[in-house]
Amino acid sequence: MCLKVLALCLVAIIFWGDAGNAAKADEGKKITINLASRILVFYQDGKKKYMYHIGAGRIDTPTPTGMFTIVAKEENPEWVDPKDLKKRIVSGEDNPLGYRWMEFKDGYYGIHGTNQPDSIGGYVSNGCVRMREEDVEQLFDAVEIGIPVEIRYERLVIEETDDGMSVYYIYPDGYCRQYLDVAGVREELEPYGLNTFLSNEDILEKIEKSDGEPTYIGRVYRVFVDDRWISGRALEREGVIYVPALPLSVVTKRNVVWDTTVRAAMTDLGTVPGYSIGQRLFVRLQDLEKLFALRGEIRFTEHQLNLKTVAATPLSS
Repeated sequence: MCLKVLALCLVAIIFWGDAGNAAKADEGKKITINLASRILVFYQDGKKKYMYHIGAGRIDTPTPTGMFTIVAKEENPEWVDPKDLKKRIVSGEDNPLGYRWMEFKDGYYGIHGTNQPDSIGGYVSNGCVRMREEDVEQLFDAVEIGIPVEIRYERLVIEETDDGMSVYYIYPDGYCRQYLDVAGVREELEPYGLNTFLSNEDILEKIEKSDGEPTYIGRVYRVFVDDRWISGRALEREGVIYVPALPLSVVTKRNVVWDTTVRAAMTDLGTVPGYSIGQRLFVRLQDLEKLFALRGEIRFTEHQLNLKTVAATPLSS
């Protein structure tokens, strides 16, 4: 915990906590902190505006998780030793709080700067959230009293980049409180339509590494055939769109055979290259007409692949 002098907290609340500032908090602003990744994100108008690396509480003094609110702000805070309330350090280069303080719980927990910038990225504090001084000063200026602060501990993070790329991360279990296995990761990936593209071996290797590095899966599209949704999803990687062959085989009623020796997919209409992704058969969008008599177009804004049946051209005898 990062103890603050109660009188200073009250002054901060009075100075910063007026009704006008509280009203400003309702501008789509919020702070989210993931203790597993040690990353803080500031949202404005519902969009990510700033993202920072932070230092979190040690295992024996963990940062609390839950929903909180910024209740006080203070420049040039005074530090009080949580083990000896008589020991205090005024604002300056020796102050562990740095030059900014934003309280979110009990008068003891807050987001603040640090005079130990090399500690950022670790589990190092008495429970507060540390930031580099330049980062905390930027955040301080953007934050008003009353904005929500969500603190969670999530080792598995699934995101979509601004250009529609699906990516996932698995972070180390710094607090030794969140066990992950293949089945659990698959369960989390399922709502995003990503299960199909990853094998159990892929996921297990990711868990074993737990290095927080991104794994880019690709752009994922829902698939419709003649305006009917099918269960499989298409995947775009490096400009090529791959479509699951088995669901299309069922919908078009054309049996598909996968010859693994030559890596080819075959129907009564023709033979095209086949690709194993997540131990499932995929074919390229450009080959669908030859294999299933289907043509398609991507609706990028809707993350949707629309396929239409065309006249079949059977193999010549």
